[in-house]
Amino acid sequence: MATLHTLTRSFSGWVVFCCCCCFPLLLTSPLPPKGTGVVSNAHQACRLRKINFQQPYIRNRTYTLAEMARLSDQDTDNRLIGQQIYVNIRENNRCYMMKRITEIIVKDILLTEAKERYPYAEDVAQFLASLTSELSRCKYSGNREHIEKNLEEMKSKMKELGENGKNKAIGELDLLFDYIENACTDAPKKGGNKKKN
Repeated sequence: MATLHTLTRSFSGWVVFCCCCCFPLLLTSPLPPKGTGVVSNAHQACRLRKINFQQPYIRNRTYTLAEMARLSDQDTDNRLIGQQIYVNIRENNRCYMMKRITEIIVKDILLTEAKERYPYAEDVAQFLASLTSELSRCKYSGNREHIEKNLEEMKSKMKELGENGKNKAIGELDLLFDYIENACTDAPKKGGNKKKN
């Protein structure tokens, strides 16, 4: 201890002390990988809690509503929600994509005349709206062009199908439910988007 005290009295002593003790400590202390905080926050913004999808009440309402709408679906050749929505979409943007699709279906379909035509439409709309609200900070990363293109294709297909397009969207609510769950939770995947592009 006396040697340390003697060394630190002079300027050269401080230099020796710092070079021998402090500098090696700095070299051995771990630093976080570059950009980890940003990636982690962006990842968390596009995450939903698994518990949202484990509520039997809302799952049953969603699946029942979809089944009811499918009974009157005249078009069995087209699908609005399927792997085609992920064409050229990176996996880290899939939750953002599902958020946008959900917003469209809630606003343009479930909160319109569907709530008078179908029981449970309002319950399901409120549930889906709460999910998009939780994802409000979820943003895309990289190029947005493919996301917008795929959304436009889905909307134009729905418009082309007319009234049956809205009915088809309601009939695919069970798929939407599964796709959101798979894209936006960290839980083991089931149903929905099993394939990776």
